[in-house]
Amino acid sequence: MRLSSMAAAAALAVVSLSTSLSGQRPDTQIDARSLQLLEQGRGLKAAGNLDGATDVLETAVAVDPRNRGAFILLAEVADARGLPGKAIRLYREALLLDPNDTHALRGQGEALVQKGAITRARDNLAKIKTLCKQDCADATALSALIAKGPPVTTAQVETKGTAKP
Repeated sequence: MRLSSMAAAAALAVVSLSTSLSGQRPDTQIDARSLQLLEQGRGLKAAGNLDGATDVLETAVAVDPRNRGAFILLAEVADARGLPGKAIRLYREALLLDPNDTHALRGQGEALVQKGAITRARDNLAKIKTLCKQDCADATALSALIAKGPPVTTAQVETKGTAKP
């Protein structure tokens, strides 16, 4: 009696496991709606509509969170808006999906340089060089930006006409 209930439980576990595995899509297959939204976001970014591009690309990521291209384009939009911290986070999301994406590594490295994190940007450059094996555009562009260094920012002081001579 005890053996038959254990066998029934094991059989039920095997059936439920195989059912759940057969219902999942492979990682390489991205939802077509998400890809369509990605293309729409590219068009909006090219037209200069960064707000619209952000909205459409966030929807693309919500439809299919495995859409690495949407994360990269969102990061590029964040960078265009002057938000390197957000760009770094979005590139990290893309790199979680494919750690060997040299475009995402370069973009994250450029955003890191903007934030002044030169050491971490050099780590990205080293990984790109390891992946490329030869000279590649991503390594060259990031290397040049690292050599240039982070942008110099100055504090802007607002002056009002209330100063007395």
